[in-house]
Amino acid sequence: MSHEATNWAIKQRGLKPTTKIVLWHLCDRFNPDYGCFPSQDRLAHDCEISRSTLNDHLGQLEALGLLRRVPRLDPVTKRQLPTRYILGFEPGFTPVAVVPCPEIGHGEAEGAESNDDAGLSPLDDGSDALPCPDFGHGSCAGAVSDFPADPCPENAESRVRISDTNPVREPLSKPVKEEEGAQTREAISDEVFGELLAALGLDPAALPGWWQGWPPRLHVQRWRDELGLTEAEIIAAAEASRQEHPQPPDGPKALDRAMQRAAQRKVEDAGRKRRKPKATPAPAAKPITDLPAFYADLVNSDRYLPVSAISNTMRDAMLARGLVTAERLRERGVR
Repeated sequence: MSHEATNWAIKQRGLKPTTKIVLWHLCDRFNPDYGCFPSQDRLAHDCEISRSTLNDHLGQLEALGLLRRVPRLDPVTKRQLPTRYILGFEPGFTPVAVVPCPEIGHGEAEGAESNDDAGLSPLDDGSDALPCPDFGHGSCAGAVSDFPADPCPENAESRVRISDTNPVREPLSKPVKEEEGAQTREAISDEVFGELLAALGLDPAALPGWWQGWPPRLHVQRWRDELGLTEAEIIAAAEASRQEHPQPPDGPKALDRAMQRAAQRKVEDAGRKRRKPKATPAPAAKPITDLPAFYADLVNSDRYLPVSAISNTMRDAMLARGLVTAERLRERGVR
């Protein structure tokens, strides 16, 4: 990392936000002693964009004269190495020169001496040339290389733009709202993002760098789409986090644990609601401790009473205690 390089990147004006992010991450990978040569996978991961989009922005930076790409090969294995990026602030930097289009003159620098005036052909001026953007005329002196047109069998990843970045979209068979996963394409609104900042105690007029631009909004959107939290639940979790940590967080990543805990509680609460409450067990029957009273109650009632159910000993015990009468016993068929 070089502070001189990143400061230079920040000072560049007139760039699109994503293009400036690519330039900043390139400068962040710059080493004053060795230079800048991150792999495309690393650079695309740092910028959170696809490789095809990364190459688009690298081409724009090279066309603007802010960097120069130099392909490298391993001298022994002849395999392609990560590209060397020469940045505009490095000593001896020369931007890619553009050869004018023979039809309409595109690419000719103002005040520059033409090759015809100098008696040189477009390929003899010693500079790399870019073709005309409209007609494709012109040749690139540094474009001819020994790299094969087909991907290397050992590293077969193609550099062709992948389908998810293709600007041509097939017509939808269903409305967007009804299509599966439509919520994932809905970005966090300004109103919700403002409520989140207020819940965290951040002043929208003086936001720290970690809360500016589109990356923090994309991070909040992941809480909703990947963790399954609603926007109201995200704001409630942010308010609960502020009670534990009064100081505003440095960035949205500092709230990842709090959001994961909120998502876990949501899943557990949903699981408890789905469980059926346990049925109350039936009270256990009380044991019969007074058999004469039990049988006397049976004799005095109108319930069914087998004649053989009461022995002579039980009959005498009921009569001795006055629990039944002899007349009632005869009515019930007890002798």
